[in-house]
Amino acid sequence: MFRKILIANRGEIACRVIKTARKMGIATVAVYSDADRNALHVRMADEAINIGPAPANQSYIVIDKILDAIRQTGAEAVHPGYGFLSENMKFAEALAAEGVAFIGPPVNAIEAMGDKITSKKLAAEAGVSTVPGYMGLISDAEDAVKISNQVGYPVMIKASAGGGGKGMRIAWNDAEAREGFQSSKNEAASSFGDDRIFIEKFVTQPRHIEIQVLADSHGNTVYLHERECSIQRRNQKVIEEAPSPFLDESTRRAMGEQACALAAAVGYTSAGTVEFIVDGDKNFYFLEMNTRLQVEHPVTELITGVDLVEQMIRVAAGEKLPFAQSDLKINGWAIESRLYAEDPYRNFLPSIGRLTRYRPPAEVTEAARAVRNDTGVFEGGEISMYYDPMIAKLCTWAPTRGQAIDEMRLALDEFELEGIGHNLPFLSAVMDHPRFISGEITTAFIAEEYPDGFEGTTLPRDLLHHVAASACAMNRVAEIRRARISGRMDNHERVVGTDWVINIQGESLNASIDADREGATVSLAGQSYRITSDWLPGQPLARLNVDGTPLVMKIGKIPGGFRARLRGADLKIHVFSPRQAKLAELMPEKLPPDTSKLLLCPMPGMVVSISVQEGEEVYEGQTLATVEAMKMENILRAERKGIVSRISVQAGASLAVDDVIMEFE
Repeated sequence: MFRKILIANRGEIACRVIKTARKMGIATVAVYSDADRNALHVRMADEAINIGPAPANQSYIVIDKILDAIRQTGAEAVHPGYGFLSENMKFAEALAAEGVAFIGPPVNAIEAMGDKITSKKLAAEAGVSTVPGYMGLISDAEDAVKISNQVGYPVMIKASAGGGGKGMRIAWNDAEAREGFQSSKNEAASSFGDDRIFIEKFVTQPRHIEIQVLADSHGNTVYLHERECSIQRRNQKVIEEAPSPFLDESTRRAMGEQACALAAAVGYTSAGTVEFIVDGDKNFYFLEMNTRLQVEHPVTELITGVDLVEQMIRVAAGEKLPFAQSDLKINGWAIESRLYAEDPYRNFLPSIGRLTRYRPPAEVTEAARAVRNDTGVFEGGEISMYYDPMIAKLCTWAPTRGQAIDEMRLALDEFELEGIGHNLPFLSAVMDHPRFISGEITTAFIAEEYPDGFEGTTLPRDLLHHVAASACAMNRVAEIRRARISGRMDNHERVVGTDWVINIQGESLNASIDADREGATVSLAGQSYRITSDWLPGQPLARLNVDGTPLVMKIGKIPGGFRARLRGADLKIHVFSPRQAKLAELMPEKLPPDTSKLLLCPMPGMVVSISVQEGEEVYEGQTLATVEAMKMENILRAERKGIVSRISVQAGASLAVDDVIMEFE
């Protein structure tokens, strides 16, 4: 077994590998850029080597710098994590030349599966079900139209070397095929330096389901069942689960056996994932093979009990797999939510800054439930503009899918995160969505259910009443505290009222409260609710029990009540005495400021260019300015016709969210 391994990565996956290596008694080496000098993976590793400036193309993906770190530390093996150099054939070859083990698949497998056309041909030869299509050279747009008609519309026009949704178009007719071919070809050439295009049938009602495989160098290959990854936004997975709520045992077995056949055909060793697209009739088609550890691997570990990182290390050291296919059973259900530094209320624009509060839910492993949080950040740390915006992967496990969802709801509500925009509210909203709960999901779920973006949620009536009753009980605790501090009376029971009016989510609810030493009973909307909690004023997280049901809320103080955040909702709750409620009705409503004549910066970033001048008349859809954030350019366009009256910034200016870029008459 190796004595020391180097992790050629950063963030949560580097921390994840370090945890397993430590468990195995293996020393670890971290590499870090200037931006990651104080990162968590650097703190966790036994040694750490600086490899250069913040941009990844000057540090993490420079092979020579990784090799220098290996030579300095004497590392015997390298785990690449995912992303960066994990599927880089030249990196694996360079390690072999140095006599250093690559904790991943052989070079030939990386090469074969890295090209979409080659991988589909190999899959077909191995007996794997593939999407009907044409893998040969497509000469021009008319040839693309001819092939599209042979395959049958709708078709997917894709770049052979593509990824991340680039070089990809859907065509429903001849005109769209002509246009899509040229667009895909141009985009592929500029993005990948490879303009080869192929065409395949577009699968309707598609679900993204993948099979985890594991193989050793002794001829043993197994599959560790499937993961459902259909909740995606812009081809980026957001929520994953294992197993899939859609597959039956026979389909699962067929997919697993075909995945193993493909792995064997390319001489695969280590952990890998064979991705399939599955239609509404359970027909499945090979999509691609990822020759690395997947981001969502924890859900597979939770339902199988197999540490995939440990097995990758052992396979790289020449050991045999310690189990056979018959040993790998599905135990319970696991769900993973990816927590990103992106603002769902601003169309998921990236967010950077300091984590002023970062308190994940406690990790637990019990007979009936588990909570796991894979992360690479800490409270007080910075979310950098240079790297992937993923903060953490929150996972829950339980015996059934419904229970796993319940555990995830509570875990998301318990997750305290402040200082940046993040997608916690959106993740919570998905957990409560009827389509997700039923398992009737496709890769179009987010586009179909949130076509205009995410604007928060409205709590259902029963949950809203639980929250209102809880606020009433919490207000009583706060009133007792205030009475004692003010010294109004020794007997606080005589100065804290029993009748209150709760204003919440546009409703006004009359409530009365009867408290004792164990808790309080709140009568509200014709029902009584028993509330117990150890919450005290000033605590940012309230854990309560309402009629035997757990309720968790993030709590902040506002004049006359609380700000409560839970289940994707952000509520202002006012708790008034009857007299205060009557006076509150007379207060004028404060209207939000009118920003209709302003162009505001939607994210922190740098102004790349200003495309108009003061006094110029602009039209709807016209480009006004370009702002760069996290190395992505965002074009800001006019929403309506108008005249530019004032430009407040110049190219090169650094802006915060909502800084004024220009004004209109």
